[in-house]
Amino acid sequence: MSNGKKIGLWAAISIGIGGMVGAGIFSILGTAGQIAGNAVYISFLIAGIVALFSTYSYAKLGVKFPSAGGPVEFLVRGFGDNVLSGGFNILLWIGYVFALALYARAFAAYALTFFPSAPHYWINIFATGIVLLFTAVNFIGAKAVGSSELFIVAIKVGILFLFSIIGFFFVKPALLSTVKWPHVDNMFFAAAVVFLAYEGFGLITNAAEDMKNPYKTLPKALYMSVLIVIGIYISVSLAVVGNLPVKEIIRAKDYAMAEAAKPFLGLVGFKIIAIAALFSTSSAINATLYGGANVSYMIAKEGELPEIFERKVWGRGIEGLFITAGLVIFFTNLFDLAGIAMMGSAAFLLIYAAVNVGHLRLYKETEASPYIIWLSIIGCLASFVVLVFYLLRHSPVTLITLAFVLVFSFIAEWIYRKLTSRKLKPRRKKNLKEKFKEEIEDKLSWL
Repeated sequence: MSNGKKIGLWAAISIGIGGMVGAGIFSILGTAGQIAGNAVYISFLIAGIVALFSTYSYAKLGVKFPSAGGPVEFLVRGFGDNVLSGGFNILLWIGYVFALALYARAFAAYALTFFPSAPHYWINIFATGIVLLFTAVNFIGAKAVGSSELFIVAIKVGILFLFSIIGFFFVKPALLSTVKWPHVDNMFFAAAVVFLAYEGFGLITNAAEDMKNPYKTLPKALYMSVLIVIGIYISVSLAVVGNLPVKEIIRAKDYAMAEAAKPFLGLVGFKIIAIAALFSTSSAINATLYGGANVSYMIAKEGELPEIFERKVWGRGIEGLFITAGLVIFFTNLFDLAGIAMMGSAAFLLIYAAVNVGHLRLYKETEASPYIIWLSIIGCLASFVVLVFYLLRHSPVTLITLAFVLVFSFIAEWIYRKLTSRKLKPRRKKNLKEKFKEEIEDKLSWL
């Protein structure tokens, strides 16, 4: 891949939207509906607000410290060279693997609805095939990622928009009655669970070095992608709970969106939404695989994975892409991902909280407001505590597994440091503001 800037504003926005839409509506809606009932759209709003506060830190840090590793670089900058930053970097990579496995499984579940008589093991074939497909797309390079994302996102957002508009005309007010709302605790429980639906916005920072005019493009892309996705989640979830009783959402939780289209669009509507689900989950795989591969490359480069991952092809760690894809296929085929979805949300809540804590130590350099950063930290940690409390009551095994993943991330980092002499070294590069200023000066010099 060449070093020229290739990703424009809408391509960058589409990477963020592609990384978000797919997990929330098509993969987690059924689980969230089981918890929050017909108030599930409130949960999506709460989680979106928490994500929006973190977007502030990502925008400030992304401009100041441009990097293909995105949050990996931010954590090293904020905490320095120690086990803490290294452990969070490993946790971030594992979080991407979990998210990708969830998306692949969701894609396979919707694909299987087109083959009702197919044997169940086809779900493994579909899941493996979609991961391999987008591994090839990402192998081509950043331009292919941006271009394919823009195409896929345009189709899926258009279908979701039409679903919401048409669905509103058939909404049954009784299904949206506040009388049927669950206890307020359930809304916050569901909000913590669906936070994974917003984790994709951070992927935009992974592409910072491949953007056109990144100083302006990066912040706009971050804010616009999160705001657009909040609007999509609220409108679509309103259409779903307004047309389908909660018990039906729970029954068809693996394909709740498609099932919700039946009352007003019939079987044709079911198929159309199933197609939208295929586009959504595939674009989530596309965007997240791009970010996950970059993360594994940066981790390797900064010293946390074996040196074999550090070999470069076209300026990127292609081995990181292949290893990420391999682990995704492994988890997708061998594990039940319902609990892993919750672990993924918990992992990203901790990572985003860590990024914000690190930003507190750098806010003067980034010219950020510490008050907004504090609000983000409180939101992430409060959501994490709520999720842990929910798991303690309803899924202790998942909570134990989550604890194991967390401990493993930091112990693995500690052991690796003991076995090697390599250190974490944040890259000393000009920030995007300085780069953009130089680009303008270069252009003016020709006048």
